[in-house]
Amino acid sequence: MSQQAWLNAAIEAAHVAGQVLLDWQGRFSVREKSRANLVTEADEASQAAIVSHLRQHFPQHSFLGEENLNERGSSEDAVWIIDPLDGTSNYVHGFPYYAVSIALMLHGKIEVGVILDPTRQDLFTAMRNGGAALNGSPLQASGETQIDRAFGMASLPIAANPENPAVRRFLTALTSLQTVQRTGSAALNLANLAAGRIDAFWSSSLNVWDIAAGALLVTESGGALSNLKGEQIDLFAPSLLAAGSAELQRKLADLFT
Repeated sequence: MSQQAWLNAAIEAAHVAGQVLLDWQGRFSVREKSRANLVTEADEASQAAIVSHLRQHFPQHSFLGEENLNERGSSEDAVWIIDPLDGTSNYVHGFPYYAVSIALMLHGKIEVGVILDPTRQDLFTAMRNGGAALNGSPLQASGETQIDRAFGMASLPIAANPENPAVRRFLTALTSLQTVQRTGSAALNLANLAAGRIDAFWSSSLNVWDIAAGALLVTESGGALSNLKGEQIDLFAPSLLAAGSAELQRKLADLFT
C-alpha cells in the first residue's frame, strides 16, 4: 500500500469526522474525565466515524486514540493514531479553534499526517519525505531565528498551579518572546507552525495523539522538533519543542533549561 493511499483514506476520514463535529455543535452533553478535562458525545462520535472509515480500507491495522481507543489488529506495526477532537474545551465553549488529527505510524515512524480545522475547512497534510501542504499548497515554516521576534504558543497542564514548571516556563517566555499565546489545540498549533503563521510551540503535558500528525507537518515543512531539553523527541513522552528553524529551537531549549 502506498503513502498516497494512506493519506487519501486519512483525508476522507478527517472530513467525515469534521462533519460529525459540526453536526454535534450545540447539541452535545459534556462530562469530565478529570478536573476541567472534558469529553463530549461529539468526541466519541467523531472517533467512531474515523475508525469505521479507516477499518474499511485497512482491516488489519491497529488503532490508538484519545477516547479509550487501543485496538490491536493483525498488523501491529501499522497503527493509526487519532485525536477525534483536539481542543475539546474550545469546542464546548463555541470557540472555533479545534481540529481532527489523524496519523499513521508504520514501524515506529509517522508516514502520513492529516489535521483538519472543520470551521475553516483548512486541511493540513504531510507525507514522510514528501512535504507538507495546506489545501494542496506547499507549506514552509517561518525560518525565524530570533527569540525576541518569535510568536510562540504554549500548552499548559490542565488545572496547573502557579508553581508548575510549565507555568514558570510560560512566564519566562512572556518576557523573552515577542508574543506568547495559549490556544487549547496542540494539533492546530503545530499545523500553524508548519504554515509559518507562528514560530514556536512547546508543551510538557501532551499525548501522542495530540502531536503525531502535527510533528510530521513541522518536520516536512522545514521546521525543527525536539524535546524541551533540545534532544531527540519521543512522541510517546510528554515533552515537545517545535520551532520554525533549528536555530530558534536550540535557543528556546537553552532558555527553558
